[in-house]
Amino acid sequence: MDKLIVATPAARLGFEIDQNQIRLTVVNSNDLSTADPELKQHFQLAEVQVTGRNFHHKGVSFVDTNPGRDLKYLRHTITETSNGKQVAVTQVDAAQTLQVTSYYRLFNTSAVIRSWTTVENIGQTDLGLEYVSSFAVSGLSQFQDLTGNYAEDNQLYIPHNDWTAEAQWKCQTLKDAGLDYWVDGEKNQASTKRISVTNNSSWSCSEYSPNGLLTNTKTQQTAFWQIENNGAWHYELTDIGRGNLLALRLSGPEEFDNHWWKNLAPKATFTTVPVAFGQLMGDYEDALDELTKYRRLIRRENADNQSLAVIFNDYMNGLAGDPTTKKEIPLVDAAHQVGCEYFVIDCGWYAPGYWWDSVGEWQPSAERFPGGIEKLIQYIRDKGMTPGLWLELEVVGIKSPLAKKLPDDWFFMRHGQRVIDADRYHLDFTNPAVREFADGVIARLVEQYGVGYIKMDYNITTGIGTDRHADSAGDGLLQHNRAYLKWLDAIFAKYPDLVIENCGSGGMRHDYAMLQRHSIQSMTDQTDYVRNGNIAAVGASVVAPEQCAIWSYPLQDGDDEEVIFNMVNAMLLRIHQSGYLNKVKGHRLELVAEGIQAYKTYRHAIPEGLPIWPEGLAQLDDEWYSYGFRNGQDIYLAVWHGVGPQRDHQVSLQKYGQVADVTQVYPQQDTNSRYAAVDSTLNVHFDREKMARLYHIKLA
Repeated sequence: MDKLIVATPAARLGFEIDQNQIRLTVVNSNDLSTADPELKQHFQLAEVQVTGRNFHHKGVSFVDTNPGRDLKYLRHTITETSNGKQVAVTQVDAAQTLQVTSYYRLFNTSAVIRSWTTVENIGQTDLGLEYVSSFAVSGLSQFQDLTGNYAEDNQLYIPHNDWTAEAQWKCQTLKDAGLDYWVDGEKNQASTKRISVTNNSSWSCSEYSPNGLLTNTKTQQTAFWQIENNGAWHYELTDIGRGNLLALRLSGPEEFDNHWWKNLAPKATFTTVPVAFGQLMGDYEDALDELTKYRRLIRRENADNQSLAVIFNDYMNGLAGDPTTKKEIPLVDAAHQVGCEYFVIDCGWYAPGYWWDSVGEWQPSAERFPGGIEKLIQYIRDKGMTPGLWLELEVVGIKSPLAKKLPDDWFFMRHGQRVIDADRYHLDFTNPAVREFADGVIARLVEQYGVGYIKMDYNITTGIGTDRHADSAGDGLLQHNRAYLKWLDAIFAKYPDLVIENCGSGGMRHDYAMLQRHSIQSMTDQTDYVRNGNIAAVGASVVAPEQCAIWSYPLQDGDDEEVIFNMVNAMLLRIHQSGYLNKVKGHRLELVAEGIQAYKTYRHAIPEGLPIWPEGLAQLDDEWYSYGFRNGQDIYLAVWHGVGPQRDHQVSLQKYGQVADVTQVYPQQDTNSRYAAVDSTLNVHFDREKMARLYHIKLA
């Protein structure tokens, strides 16, 4: 038996090769190389199910697939990269019809391993692909605990999403989630149950973020993962073997859950969506820190994620889709006054009245902008801010003049009919004519109007996909997803300084297929500033802090504490300033300017800092919660008090070291709160509910 170890300073993989079988036995801290040979049979590298092949198990999970279970080792390569290593392991099925290559990308500075799979038809006849894993691992976080009760010893964290309720992590034991540890006398029994987390449609985060965490309370290990697709995906946890091995399978779309099926012709290849996986000794916060490092490693280099410019957008608790030159001028003046650096005209600029079902041409409304929108854009530039416009480029309203002019092959189709969602048709970016049209829109906005920022929104979904020129609806969706990403890459190559915000009704598409390209993500459309704080406190768990944009929208009739709360919501992430700033007067407007000025003194540290959650991951309507980032010996920490009677609160910082000093960053003048640090615990007193404060903590 040959052993193969591939390692960087931060990550480690171990394989065993024996009699044409290769098994994955080591992933970072999880070393199962001493497991008995019977269990090692289940440490296969890939799962592949081909139509017409016999499944080797009971139930519907994707373990023991065929030919996945029986692949034979052929060869491997190890390639040195600029910041790590890449391993490629090639296997072949017994019938010599399918070649499967598993890729593993290890980085020098993150414990995350990126993985994907390429399959090639080396036979003479077509093969039907029903499932191909991007990553498969068994014995999850079970180092030295292969005989333990995994159902009770493991806690699973799943980030649930809802429109205006994003990144709500729920934690359960595997037993509470429905995966029981089965024992039949002295012999264990594998169950037919799987914990399945699936996303369908083109809202990649419609119900869940494409992430997960699993902490083994006995081994003190945490496994964590991320799927990188801007459409459908699937992952599942189940048991395997004698029922005492936890198995995780990560993939993009597949047939059973996502209506994806792919016909693979002879000599053709298919590559899965990439995924990320890691295991370490530590808790959820340690895991999310490694994911944060990884997200920064794979992201397109851009100036926006270093400068963290302050953006004003006219929409939220403001113009709400009804912009005119007359309404915008006072907002431009107010945004300039408080220190904003971008000014974005949100939706509605292209139609004189109701526009939802007529969008698609993206021509400015003369009624809204007498003298042309260029005049308003120049006014923004004259105030020293970069102008921006809103787009929803992937849709055409059913009442748009374009809808009747364009042929069906521009749109998503199923069963011979155009897909309609919320009064819109969905464009298919696999069509070169669609991409050419989109190129023209972007060129007009950037080159003719002079915008430097585009808010790219996305308010409808495709359903399961399109069957036009596709083997299945899911195949059509995946082809579109990939075509859109290639189009986006070309746009950024042509306009490298253009900032394009990723928005999908807020955070419904915050995956890292999109966020490898986009520098900024709209995290939520939450209009309640108190609940907005709950979401702000967890946004960095699914999006790197310097990409995570949070609204701050002081109300016209609020008080000082409402303004402060709004500002603190955004001040450790990206500030999306909004509201009727021209109607926020006196000291309340000064508080907005103070918050932005304070942000500019430390924002350079956010892209290098790592997020911390001293009290755990916040939930909607928690009374007290906190979030911060650590950069060296500096911690910037926000503490919120939502709705509830408790006036005093303690935040333990012991995990991070000895506290040497605490200062309040914002607001500077304060008569409503007190704070003190005692034995690495921050004690705060807020004299009312709906308050927030920002602190700078120096560690010894």
